[in-house]
Order: sequence, then C-alpha cells, then structure tokens
Amino acid sequence: MSEPVRAADVPFPVEVESGKSYFWCSCGQSKSQPFCDGSHKGTDFTPVKYEAVESKKVFFCGCKQTKAGPLCDGSHN
Repeated sequence: MSEPVRAADVPFPVEVESGKSYFWCSCGQSKSQPFCDGSHKGTDFTPVKYEAVESKKVFFCGCKQTKAGPLCDGSHN
C-alpha cells in the first residue's frame, strides 16, 4: 500500500455534533481537509467514518500517520 500525503503538520480542530457522522480523509489528497472529497478514487485509500457520540471539539489527524485514526495521536511530533 502506498503512503498517504501529509496534509498538515498539526491536527485539525473540529467542533463535532452528537449523532452526526464525519468521513476523515486517509489519503491526504482531499481539498476539504480533514474530510474526504473523493480524491482517493483510484487508490488503495478509503475514508474513515467517525461517529460523534457527543458534541465537542475533537482533533482530526492532519499528518495521516496516526495509529488512532481518524483522531490525532501525536504522530506528527
């Protein structure tokens, strides 16, 4: 499998809403970071679904190296 494009050197803070689903870009090519815009088509990558269980601020991974995808685990450090 190929390596994802590093979209950012820091995580993306996002206010998520309880009960809503979000699709994190795992390939790094989306122009709508940190979310998928379909740029992965034709690659081995697929978006990762995140379901918000409560309304709060979360930090979506920007470097695309997280082991806890789609949220940041500090891999960018």
